[in-house]
Amino acid sequence: MFKKLLAKVGIGAATVDARLYEDSLIPGAMLNGEVHIIGGDVSQEIDDIYLYVATQYQREVEDTRVTEECVLMKYRLSERFDLHSKEEKVIPFLFQLPYETPLTLRHQSVYLRTGLDISMTIDPKDTDYLEVRPHPLMQMVLDALENLGFQLYKVDCEYSPRLGGRYPFVQEFEFRPIGKYRGRLDEVEVIFSLSADQLNVLLEIDKRARGFGGFLQEAFDIDERYARFQLTSDYLARPLADLETFIDSTIQSHLQ
Repeated sequence: MFKKLLAKVGIGAATVDARLYEDSLIPGAMLNGEVHIIGGDVSQEIDDIYLYVATQYQREVEDTRVTEECVLMKYRLSERFDLHSKEEKVIPFLFQLPYETPLTLRHQSVYLRTGLDISMTIDPKDTDYLEVRPHPLMQMVLDALENLGFQLYKVDCEYSPRLGGRYPFVQEFEFRPIGKYRGRLDEVEVIFSLSADQLNVLLEIDKRARGFGGFLQEAFDIDERYARFQLTSDYLARPLADLETFIDSTIQSHLQ
């Protein structure tokens, strides 16, 4: 009786550990691994095993920046079963990361949370951090901007339900000009929207204010210009210089 009571409050109870075959992925890739569960001092009934992929974003609330969590997806691994004392179960899993998963650049975190749902007890949980690399089409855009003389200086996830689609945030990549556009632009911001067959790119081209008229433009944010374009998988076979030329001409057209 005493051991059963301890198990109900989470002492000497089951443990859970997710083990990934690969923890470095791109958005839309398959996440493959196993969940290892070890029984505690007494048998327990496991109601559910769940996997969450989650991240965090920033939001302005009453002039204060707060950090909020966003669950990108929830995956149910198994149905109810009995776990005997000291018994070990290994349950494989395989599921797709959402295409909207943010990249883990500049301290942005994406993590897999595994948990057991056990009646009347503290649910044991396990958290594993993922490395989410740029999709090849994203990498082309990042490389093209770098070659055009832009330096990536800030990456963050910001609350933006209008642009976020399924989620209440977008990931923004902010570049400062260090090449030929230095003195002509304040910055260029990039937002990606990836799907199975294409990458949508939103550029926000922020012109540098010049004189009193430029100050008024900047004050009312009307100096910020937007450009959209799409890349499909066939771009991967084309020279990067083609994309550089296109982005350069796009920026030039918005500076006129």
